[in-house]
Amino acid sequence: MVTKSVIFPGEMPLPAIGQGTWFMGDDPGLRQQEVGALQAGLEQGLRVIDTAEMYADGAAEEVVGEALRGRRDRAFLVSKVYPWNASEVDAVEACERSLRRLQTDRLDLYLLHWRGNIPLEETIRAMELLQQQGKIRHWGVSNFDVDDLEELWQEPGGTGCATNQVLYHLASRGIEYDLLPDCQQRQIPIMAYSPLAQAGRLRQSLFSHPRVVESAQQLNISVAQLLLAWAIRRDGVMAIPKASSVAHVRDNAAALEVTLHDDVLMALNQAFPPPQHKHTLDVV
Repeated sequence: MVTKSVIFPGEMPLPAIGQGTWFMGDDPGLRQQEVGALQAGLEQGLRVIDTAEMYADGAAEEVVGEALRGRRDRAFLVSKVYPWNASEVDAVEACERSLRRLQTDRLDLYLLHWRGNIPLEETIRAMELLQQQGKIRHWGVSNFDVDDLEELWQEPGGTGCATNQVLYHLASRGIEYDLLPDCQQRQIPIMAYSPLAQAGRLRQSLFSHPRVVESAQQLNISVAQLLLAWAIRRDGVMAIPKASSVAHVRDNAAALEVTLHDDVLMALNQAFPPPQHKHTLDVV
């Protein structure tokens, strides 16, 4: 079986499924379970771990830091900065706080969590400074639509953006109309957050949808595996689902080797049609 991968600029191929941490760190009683799940994910080869200073007010980064003790070199570590911390001075301080919580001296990828009021040119300078200081290896953005990216790319240094992390799942396909093709043309990977609709109100209806359930049964896989395999079916897309149990992590990892045949894709397209016009970027 072929395991799908994604290549960030200047990197070796990384598995097209990583590990998200949104909602981790909220309940101290689940901390060891969450740590164990992240470590199990690394054992399964899910090297990309995505977190943010926003998640549980930094507690998610602390969970990741504990999980990576003695394992830091096995992970491709991603965190995100608040837009109001994205100035030249504040971004450095925010990054240093994240590094302390993560118990590491560097991030592999640092993202602007969403666009705010600080000029993009200043945020780019901040990211380049962090690179020069060795605190981050790459930088990118999150929740940027086509117009935002076009503006970013026009700024000095803007083409150094390594990725765009956006909402993407079977019931939210708007990026396929313009954003995804644009990023593919520029060879900028898309990181799909909430690929199982974890953060939205659609999860229950998506997991119980007759066409989704039927397609999963047809392939003898779980619904989660079907949805993840769907999300990464295109080149240059990585999914970062959150899994706070070892069983869920193993289920997610197995989706890397799932191939969706044309008849399955056609059935899913009938139930959830691809976009025929521009959609406002979905954000949760």
